[in-house]
Amino acid sequence: MANPKSLCNFAPPLQKGAFTTAHKTQLVNYLRGIITMKKDLHPSNYREVAFKDMSNEEVFITRSTVNSKETIEIDGKTYPLVKLEITSSSHPYFTGKQKLVDTAGRVDKFLSRYGDRKKKK
Repeated sequence: MANPKSLCNFAPPLQKGAFTTAHKTQLVNYLRGIITMKKDLHPSNYREVAFKDMSNEEVFITRSTVNSKETIEIDGKTYPLVKLEITSSSHPYFTGKQKLVDTAGRVDKFLSRYGDRKKKK
């Protein structure tokens, strides 16, 4: 049987019917809290951070270790603030919009110079 304090042997073999009683016992012990996660697994500066999409002003909060000099207050709580040029809330692939976003204006400059070749005159 695998070491009961370790989850490294938790995954059952791929053969059909190979999920043994030992695997079931280890799963039940983990779910009951007998086997616990490793202590001090996350870095000490792992905390909630606010990320702000500068193209649409959307803010979302998640846990991260990223450093930031700026802060933002949301619902009375202060979070470190990380500003991003583009996120999934503004990227054309995720939004379904085919609008090209470019902060430097290179795409607009190219289109104004050469035009849209797909258009029929």
